[in-house]
Amino acid sequence: MIQIYNSLTRKKEPLTPIIPGQIHLYVCGMTVYDFCHLGHARVMLVFDTVTRYLRSRGYQVTYVRNITDIDDKIIQRAQEKNEDIQALTERFIEALNQDALALGLLPPDSEPRATTHMQRIQEMIAKLVDRGYAYVAKNNDVYFRVRRFAPYGSLSGKTLDELKIGARVEIVDEKEDPLDFVVWKAAKPGEPLWDSPWGPGRPGWHIECSAMSTASLGNHFDIHGGGMDLKFPHHENEIAQSEAATGDKFVNTWMHVGFVRLNEEKMSKSRGNFFTVREVLKKFDPEVVRCFIFGSHYRSPLDYSDENLEGAKAALTRLYLALNDLPPTNDVAKHSNDYVEKFHSAMDDDFNTPGALAVLFELARDINKLREDGSAEASALGAILKQLGNVIGLLQHEPQKFLHGGPTDGMSSRQIEALIERRAQARQNRNWAESDRIRDELKAQGIILEDTAGRTTWRRQ
Repeated sequence: MIQIYNSLTRKKEPLTPIIPGQIHLYVCGMTVYDFCHLGHARVMLVFDTVTRYLRSRGYQVTYVRNITDIDDKIIQRAQEKNEDIQALTERFIEALNQDALALGLLPPDSEPRATTHMQRIQEMIAKLVDRGYAYVAKNNDVYFRVRRFAPYGSLSGKTLDELKIGARVEIVDEKEDPLDFVVWKAAKPGEPLWDSPWGPGRPGWHIECSAMSTASLGNHFDIHGGGMDLKFPHHENEIAQSEAATGDKFVNTWMHVGFVRLNEEKMSKSRGNFFTVREVLKKFDPEVVRCFIFGSHYRSPLDYSDENLEGAKAALTRLYLALNDLPPTNDVAKHSNDYVEKFHSAMDDDFNTPGALAVLFELARDINKLREDGSAEASALGAILKQLGNVIGLLQHEPQKFLHGGPTDGMSSRQIEALIERRAQARQNRNWAESDRIRDELKAQGIILEDTAGRTTWRRQ
């Protein structure tokens, strides 16, 4: 049985779909005012993997990942760039799609945008006002009454008094209580606006996600995910306004992904300590990035460095080397179920990707042993290794394509193969000095040779 850590209850719980066999999953996506950085990529890769794995286990998954295309940060960036807001958001939506494709992400089943859900947003706000959970202030903003919603603070695990002391709240005289948060902002000069019963304006960030998620998946759905930084106040506010507006439970399971850290600080645009997906993919294959992210449990912090990514590259190379030049087979290894069960046991335990990777490395080790012994079972285990890797989005290249890939500003594959042929001839002539010279020449170019079982394979370092 699949167990997932629920941020709301702070414990692992069995996955129990509302509709048997179906999972409805909503993930807070990008606010499109800049390029996607590695912190965003981690969240998207985690829920891409969750979706892949649940589908592999037979669930029908509906995966929704929203786009926030109207927000304070977007307006500020457009003003800084002297750019039309729609032109800005369309440019970064296209960039997001390019990055997602480059990372090998499955497309979500639905990708709602805030600006296309204004009617739904206003309907929810109207219900909140009618039911006394929201009020129109003198400045024509509409605020949610936090103290009116008794369970507020359940997700963060803090009382209202504790939240008030350390709250990230905007001090506004028109608020009844400093903890109250805005659901509709009155129009300001030069900002986009929509007509509403409370005057022209635009929605607050939190209400956008409540409207998009419930419009896509219904008032009550299975899993809501996002980065750890969204737990409070964003997700706390989503729960309050959604349940107050609909009268239904909002979400069964809350999943939060840990921060990516650079120099022991959270990677973020506001701090300026981030690497965009584009920058990282100039140096590393997307599967290396995926392998790097899988090396830590999704709820744990992840420390970014080129050294850690190089380590992930070396680890992934071990898997591809185990698969390299294995003859195809239709046989099923007699012990394959052992590996599959171990893999499922790891992933069923709150999507424990480090544990799942350990199973893949165990398979690679056993394949190499069987290959040395000349056993045909090596190919059968190779098929299992590739199958399990594919479940989490790994090992989707042909082994030689991965091993021979990398920087293209050095030797071409044809030049490398020619030198390997010359080295083979030198070895045949027992000219060991020439053989070593060629090996050293290739090594200086970042080409690693491996002589096994009467053959020579190569890979880029």
